[in-house]
Order: sequence, then structure tokens, then C-alpha cells
Amino acid sequence: MTQSLKFEYVLCGNEIRHHQAIEFDADGRIIKIIPTEANQCKKGLAVPGMPNAHSHTFQRALTGFGENQSQTNKDDSFWSWRENMYALANQLNAEQLYNIARQAFMEMLQAGYTSVAEFHYLHHDQEGRATFAMADAVMLAARDTGIRLRILPVLYMRGGFSIPAQPEHFRFVTASLSQYCKLLEHCRKHTATGIAPHSLRAVPIEHFPKLVKYAGAILGKKFPIHIHIAEQKQEVQDCLAAHQKSPVQLLADTMALTSQWNLVHSTHINGREMDLLARSNAQVILTPFTEAYLGDGVFPASQFVKAGGRYAIGSDSNTRIDVLGELRLLEYAQRLISRKRSRLANTQGLGQNMWTMAAKTGAKAVQFTVGEIQIGHHADLVVLDTARAPLNGLPVDKLLDAAVIGGARDLIKEVYVGGEQVIFDNAHRYSEEVSLSFAETMQSLKMP
Repeated sequence: MTQSLKFEYVLCGNEIRHHQAIEFDADGRIIKIIPTEANQCKKGLAVPGMPNAHSHTFQRALTGFGENQSQTNKDDSFWSWRENMYALANQLNAEQLYNIARQAFMEMLQAGYTSVAEFHYLHHDQEGRATFAMADAVMLAARDTGIRLRILPVLYMRGGFSIPAQPEHFRFVTASLSQYCKLLEHCRKHTATGIAPHSLRAVPIEHFPKLVKYAGAILGKKFPIHIHIAEQKQEVQDCLAAHQKSPVQLLADTMALTSQWNLVHSTHINGREMDLLARSNAQVILTPFTEAYLGDGVFPASQFVKAGGRYAIGSDSNTRIDVLGELRLLEYAQRLISRKRSRLANTQGLGQNMWTMAAKTGAKAVQFTVGEIQIGHHADLVVLDTARAPLNGLPVDKLLDAAVIGGARDLIKEVYVGGEQVIFDNAHRYSEEVSLSFAETMQSLKMP
């Protein structure tokens, strides 16, 4: 059965069209986009739903913790932040994880994310026994909220380039590739799946060819591969000491960086590596809120784009889930390091260019037919409220610029996944229940 949604403005490709009907089939795929009568249209600007290319949902429960200066470690950093992350990860049970993931996924939908690549690495119960229950909790939370999920079970094998796994890693570590493959097979039965070797410091480089081969036997030829890389300077220095190569160079020399590959952060790369990534078919995934939250640094995004590179965005640690905020911080960071304006803009403006770039690249990262409003794609749509400040009264060609520069997730009026409405006036239908369960879970946690 064919259904349709009609909007005042629709972003199709590189143009904003007036008064359009988007027709889609029973599977939620767009079959036609045609002009329609103005009086039949919903007010607002419909844009492609944003893929969230990198998320750790359980870390939504960390917001607010770890912000006081430590008496024992006054030089707080990414490495010391992990103590709070381990404290959270090592106490969660499947029910708590479900409640946290459901809260995070609901907020993603409210923020304009319609699909998510979930970098999932809680593979053991609280006693250290391997279990599928934690992955099941995440998959169930996605189903119950309505977000489109690509689960990425994480392979985590050691504590560092020359450090074995430590006691605090017990929820993450997979002892062998065969054990990891059992988890992959389980996830594949329930939802779209990819793989995620955590990082080069957590997975020895010699395992990568075999890992990809084994994953292909389970998932088929088409599956995404995600990896944290070059996030911290210490990581780069440790890799150089162990292999005489930087992380990006080591990975590129070992594996062909096809469109399957998604490099998360890539913050500390040199000019040669930036050109290498820009010329490759790999996606770079940036998480500006988290990179600022953890003190990682700033990726040279404007130079990367000029070199031909592409970026997607992700909510990562989920301290603040806000698509427009991520895009704004990405642009503003480029302005701060260059002391110039309009770093990621083109002739069509800043907002439209950034949303289009991140959505299209994010679609490759999650490997769903999303990220554009066009025939054959899923009807994953986000509707911006043009009657609300800072959009009210603006010319149509300035709407997305204003949204990125001055907007937040309260501009998200409606959200559709596969044509099904999941957000109504910026609220989820289960908002009250989800929020209550999340609050109860937070109160049950024992955090330092």
C-alpha cells in the first residue's frame, strides 16, 4: 500500500523544493516525489534523517560524573576519564543497559538521528561470563524506540600495544576470534550487523586480515568495519614505538581502505595521512562533542574536505545528543584553529552543505539506504520547525544556516523512520515511561 507525506519544504539532493509529496511503499522506501497543493502540506522543512555513525549508548549514564578535579590526578585526561567509564561498565546488568540504551536512542530520534551504528563492547555479565544478553538489551531498546540499528560488536583483546588486558577490561575482552564470531552470528540473526576492532592498541594488527575474512563468512560481502584510530597523541606515540608507523599508516599498509572502513576520530594525523584518507574510499567519523568532552583535540576537517575527504558525525559518549550542536561545534572548532569563518560552507551555505555531507557519508558508514530524500531510499525524515526561532521569518535558503548556527534539538518537530512517525512535536510516544525507567536506573548506580 502506497502512503505519502506532504511538506512545505523538502531538501532533495542539493535543492530545497516547495510543496512536495513524498510517496513510499509498505517497506518504507520512497517511490515518488512530486509537487502537491500548498494547502495539503505540513509546515516545516523536511531533511534526510541523520545517521549516527558512532555511539556507545551505555555511556549516556556517565553524563555528570567525573567532572570534579581529582585529588590524586589533577591532570585529568582521556586516560583518567576511563576510570569512571570502567566503573559504570563493570556494574551494569542487561536490564539497566536496556533502560540506558532506550533513553539514548529516544534522545537520538528527538535530535534528528534516524539510524545508528552502535559500537557495542559489553560482552560479559557481572561475573565475567560471556553472554549475548547485553547485545540483546541494545537490540531490544532500538526496536522499542524505533531507531534503525546497525550493531557493531567490538573486538577487544588487550590493554595496549604492549599491555595485556587488565582486570577493568573484563566486560570487554574477547579471548579469541572464534568466540567473537559466535557473537557476530548471534547478532546477525536479529539485526543489521558489522564489526568493530576497537583500536590498534586493543587488537593486534596481525589479527585484522583473519578477522575480516571470518566476518565475511558470517555477514557476507557487504558489511561495515569501524575502528577508533589516532584519537590521542599517546596512542600515536605508542604505535610508533611498537611498529615504527603511525596508526593510520599501519592500518593502510595492512588493509585496503575501501568503503567498508570507517575511521573514528583520526584526530592526530599528519598531512600525508590526511591526503591518504581523502584519496581512499574510507569514511572518517567525527564526534565533536565527545572529542571536546574528552580533550582529544580537533580534526583538520576543513583541510580534509578541501583535499577531497568526507566526514560523518556521531554522538559517541552521548553526553549531549544533538545533531545541530555536533555540526555547529565541528564548524566552530575549525574557525577557532584557523581564525577564519565559514570553514565547511560552500556556495549553497553552511548548514545545507554540512547536513548533506554528514548524512550522505553517514549512510555509507551505517550501510543503510538512507541519508538522502530520493527514490529508492528509506523514508527516514526529519522535519525542522520553521515557525520557531531562529528559523521563523527567514528566507528558505537561510533556514539550514540558521539551524546550524543557532538551533538545537528543540527545532526537531517531527521524525519519521521508514515513513513511520516516531517523534511528535519533539516528543517520543513513550517519553514518560522511558525517562522514568532511566531515572530509576541512574539512582541504582554506584558511581565514584
